[in-house]
Amino acid sequence: MEHLVAEPGLTVLMCGIAGSGKSTYARALERRGFVRLSIDETVWRRLGHDPAELAPAEYEQLKADVEAELRQELVRLLDARKPVVIDYSFWSRATRDRYKELIESRGCRWELVHLKADPDTLRRRLALRNEQSGANSVTVSTELLEQYLAGFEEPSGEGEHVVVQS
Repeated sequence: MEHLVAEPGLTVLMCGIAGSGKSTYARALERRGFVRLSIDETVWRRLGHDPAELAPAEYEQLKADVEAELRQELVRLLDARKPVVIDYSFWSRATRDRYKELIESRGCRWELVHLKADPDTLRRRLALRNEQSGANSVTVSTELLEQYLAGFEEPSGEGEHVVVQS
């Protein structure tokens, strides 16, 4: 994290599976002057409860709507040359590429931070997190974690900075 300075026009893309520490890392950057955009927190504010209580299709639609709104906010922040950290999983390369292209099209620069944790670490962290309540404690079942692990496209050769979690 020490290499990341809240410079004008820098956007940090947090990347990792649920429980890897993205929100903790993003909040630390926020304390250093970055504007933090969080899909989970925005969803929570809308609902006022754990979105895991929704039907999966309803939850995915809500996340998609919120992501579209946060992309608009990102454009505003990019144009104002504010340093930004996006607290989101960025599980697919296509999504990462779309955001990189958007950032570059506004004349700004990006950093991709991949928080990498092995499945046992994720299970341990999520078991603790699932006992909590709040915007950054969305319940992730064992089955859902397995889906995340199976679908995650780990960055490789994308200019990523890997931070191994334990």
